Amino acid sequence: MTALYNDIIFGPIHSRRLGLSLGVNLLPPESKLCSFDCIYCECGWNADHPGRRRFNDRAEVARLLGDTLRRMAAEGTPPDVITFAGNGEPTLHPEFEAVIDDTIALRDALCPSARVSVLSNATQLGREDVRRALLRVDNNILKLDSAFDATARRINGPAGNYGIAEVVRGMKRFDGRLIVQTMFLRGTYEGERIDNTTEEEVAAWLRLIGEIRPRQVMVYSLDRDTPCPTLEKVGRDELLRIAARVEALGIPCSVA
Repeated sequence: MTALYNDIIFGPIHSRRLGLSLGVNLLPPESKLCSFDCIYCECGWNADHPGRRRFNDRAEVARLLGDTLRRMAAEGTPPDVITFAGNGEPTLHPEFEAVIDDTIALRDALCPSARVSVLSNATQLGREDVRRALLRVDNNILKLDSAFDATARRINGPAGNYGIAEVVRGMKRFDGRLIVQTMFLRGTYEGERIDNTTEEEVAAWLRLIGEIRPRQVMVYSLDRDTPCPTLEKVGRDELLRIAARVEALGIPCSVA
C-alpha cells in the first residue's frame, strides 16, 4: 500500500542505496506535490493526495532537523546521510537553496561525518539556484528512467513540457558532479506495455550516460508498493548485467 511521509523529518531508515538515512520532507505532510506522477511512486498518485499545496517552512525544517541531529549525536547513532526526499520533488521548494545552506551548516556543526543527499527528478535543473544548491551537497542524485521521451512520459508522467534532451543538457552542466539514478521495470499501464529493459532502451540510455559522464550511476527496481499494480520487478542478475555495461564506460555503477 502506498503512503505519504507524515512528518518533516522522518526515519532514520536503512536505505538500500545510502545507508542509515535521516529523511527531510520539504513537501506537505498531508499531500503530494511533484512535477512527476510516476507509475512506481511509493507515495501513490498525485491526484490521490491533493491536500494543501504548501511547502514546509524553512525555519521549521532547520529547527526540527537540528533537534533530531543533536539527539542522534548524543545517542551515538549519527546518520550516514541526510536525505531530501518525501512527498514529491524537493527542488520545487522556493527556498531550496537556503534550506540546503541551513542543512550543511547543521551537519557541519552536529554530525560532520554525515553526507547530504538530494533525490531529484531533475525537472528543475533550469533554475540556477537549484543547480547551485545541488552542487553544494555530497550526493545530488538525479533521475533518468529512459532515453526516450515517450517512455519517460509513460513511466514518469511529467507535468508540462518535458524533454529528455533538455534534461541531459542540464545534467551535462554538472561536469560529472552528479549521480544518475534509474528505475528499471516492465509491465503494463492502462493496457499499454512498458519496458525500459529492452536492448533498444538500454543501448540508448547507455549512450546518454556516456554523454553525461556522472561520477556514479545507481540502477534499481521495484522494492515497495506502487500505485500501478501491473508492474514487474526486474531481477538482480539483469540489473547486474546492465551495471556491467555502465562500468565498461568507465563509470562506477551500484545495484540496489
